Order: sequence, then structure tokens, then C-alpha cells
Amino acid sequence: MKLSPRQTQLLRQTFLDYRQSSDFLKRPLVLHRAEGLYYWDAAGRRYFDAIGGIFVASLGHRHPRVVEAVKRQLDVMTFAPPLHGVADVTLDFVEKLASVTPGNLRFVKPFSGGSESVESAFKFVRQYFKQTGRGEKYKFIGRYHGYHGSTFGAMSASGTGKRKTKFEPLMGGFFRVLPPTSLRDRFDSWDECNRFAARMFEDVIVHEDPQTVAGVIVEPIGNTGGIITPTEEYFALLREICDRYDVMLIFDEIITGYGKTGAMFAAQTFDCMPDLICGGKGLSSGVLPLGAMIARQDMGEAFFGPAEEEIQFAHGSTFAGNPLACAAGIAVLDEIVEHDLCEKARRLGRYLFIKLEALKKYGVVREVRGRGILLGVELVRDLKTNEPFPELGRALQEVALDNGLIMRIDPSWFAVAPALIAEEADLDEMTDLIDRSLKGALEKVRACA
Repeated sequence: MKLSPRQTQLLRQTFLDYRQSSDFLKRPLVLHRAEGLYYWDAAGRRYFDAIGGIFVASLGHRHPRVVEAVKRQLDVMTFAPPLHGVADVTLDFVEKLASVTPGNLRFVKPFSGGSESVESAFKFVRQYFKQTGRGEKYKFIGRYHGYHGSTFGAMSASGTGKRKTKFEPLMGGFFRVLPPTSLRDRFDSWDECNRFAARMFEDVIVHEDPQTVAGVIVEPIGNTGGIITPTEEYFALLREICDRYDVMLIFDEIITGYGKTGAMFAAQTFDCMPDLICGGKGLSSGVLPLGAMIARQDMGEAFFGPAEEEIQFAHGSTFAGNPLACAAGIAVLDEIVEHDLCEKARRLGRYLFIKLEALKKYGVVREVRGRGILLGVELVRDLKTNEPFPELGRALQEVALDNGLIMRIDPSWFAVAPALIAEEADLDEMTDLIDRSLKGALEKVRACA
């Protein structure tokens, strides 16, 4: 699209996430409107949103139930003073979210997004161990390719290479192991690869001294590594290892939460009970910034006592539990539960998986992976060597936008997570666009070869 001189100048006065503005200005995209499964840019052109904004619009854009809930709350109260009280709608949100969480994960603290939720979880776990007589436990172990947010603690736990090296040195006390996809070609089976990858956590815990390790944090399905999807046994082993060494298992469900994997949480999809869940993104369907840290109720009880003991959680955030955001969150959860959108995600996911598998006809798709409607497609140059094909991914980024398609594209893979309002006909439209875009990208790369 063509920019006005004013828009061009304004783009030079700000920055885009993980994107060089000079590169963006070559093929700019300025969005003006969104509805359901679609965006429209400032020139009026329509785009199919195959990724829910960025795993955010779980019910599509401007879902009427969510919009109406926010409008009603606007007429009542828009902010509550966190140092003095709490909004009644915030308590309603705590109750609603606790009603859909697995097991004893009932202690809920709302925040303004995923990064805040992760940051608070680290502080919560460290303080919990201090207040229960195990204050030397402070270290956390994550995975390479894992991404947990943009704040310093969340970034320190991440394993995203160049995304974090510009800000190093980061916080101490954070360690990482390889995800199973980094090891798969060294094993005869995916199951054995996952067993080895899970046991690496135990190796690090032992060598760091279990008395100093507080938590393990993983995304059940890893986004930045290409929709990394371990086996159920992998998570069972993680749970056993954490129990053995008195280590908290934290699931970063910022992307996987709220129906996408075919259950309200991926913890249920993989039948693994963590000690804490960090959520964000789809919790408000993108209407307002909203996240939540969810912990075992017994952990929350460790922060309850006489004021003079000063054991309250020493953490706060101005917009945590904002009334407008909480009203949106309640509406999202009600819609998912009342219309059984988790079952719909499982059903549509099976259909979408078959449609994406059909892309193997081009000879550049190594694997389709994921759960529910959160699926990823790995691109390779050659199916015998499985050599990455970054030129194809970069061409796909351009061709997809030219075709009116927005999805998460990395040079070596792409991901989709359409909103839960989608039907099979919508998935047909989306996959037709993907097919056409992949074909066009291949033609573009081969023409330049």
C-alpha cells in the first residue's frame, strides 16, 4: 500500500516490534479496521487473519459479546485503585477463571498481559520458597527457542538468541536446555528423543544443585521454535522430575491457553498438572490488555497471614485487574464454555491438519505439527537432507501479504491459529490462500536461483 508523507514520517518517529522500519517502509501495512476473521488496511484492502492478530483474537475481532461487556463496564467504572481496593468485576473474573482451570490451580492474579504474568510468577515462586523455609531456591530452567516475554526476567528465561543478546548481560539464575526438535535427528524415534530432552532438565537440576533450583518454565507448545509439540510422555517426565527435586513446574500458556489446543489449557491437552500457569493474549480476545498468573491454592495460602508478618506478595501493577479488561475476560471465558469451543477446536483442528498436510505435494514441507487449531508447518529445501529453506520463508512473507493473508512466518516455518469462530468454509478459504502463497513463493525463489 502507498503511504502519505505524514504516515512515512510518523513511522520514522516510532518502531515496530522486531522489525527494521526501513525494511517495513518498502512494503508497509497500516491497518484501519478489523471484524471477525478479517483486517482491512487504510486503503480498504481486506486480509484474512490466519493467526488471530498474533495468537490474540481467540474469538475473532470485535466479538459482539466481548465488546458489549466492555461497553457495560464503561458505564459503571473504568479503574479501581489497587492500593486501596479491588473492583467487584475483578473478583468476578478471578472466580470465572478459577472455575475453568485444572486441578487446584485456583489462586488467580490478573495482570496486563503475558510478560507481566511470567515476571510475577518468577517473583511469586522465589518469595514462596523464602516464606516456606527454602530461600536458597532461586534458579529457573527453560528451553532454547522458548520465548516468555519482553521484560527482563521473562527475557532472561527465554532462549531466543538475537532477540535477547542486544540487552545482555541479563539477570542471573536462568538456565536452558535444548527442545526436542533440536535433537530429533540424533534419535531413531520421536518418543526416545522426547525422553532424552525431558531428562536434560534433571541433568541441569542435579548439576546446579537441587537445593538452589526453584522452577522449570516451558511453553507446552513452543512458538518461536516452530510450534514445537512434545509428546505427552515428555510432560509426564517433567512432572516427575519437578516432584523429585521440589521444583515448581510453570506452564507459559500465553499462546496455548483458552481453547486453541482443544482444551481450555494445554495442561489439560497433555494431561499434565503444572504448579503455575501464566496466561495472556487470547484471554480478552485482544480487546484490552489482560493476562493472569494462576497458582495452586495452597501456594497462595503461604502469602496469607497477620499484617505484621509481612508475607503478602511484594508485587503490584497499576493496571493489574483493570475492570474493563476483566469484563472482557469474563465474556471470553463464558463464550468458550457455553459454546464448547474447545471441542470445536479439536474438530476444526483435525480438518485443518489434513488441509495443511496436503501442502506436502510441493516437496518442501517436512512436518505439520501442533494441537487443535494451533498448527505449524516446517519448510525444508530437500526432504532427504531436511536442510532449512530460509529463502522460501522470506518469499512467503511477501507473497502471502500480496495475496491478502496474514500469518506467522519464520524463514523456516509458518504457523496458523485461526479464531475459534471459524468454520470449515473459512478454513477452506484460509488454506486456499496458503496454498496459492506457498506456490507463488516457490516460483519466486526458483526464478531467482
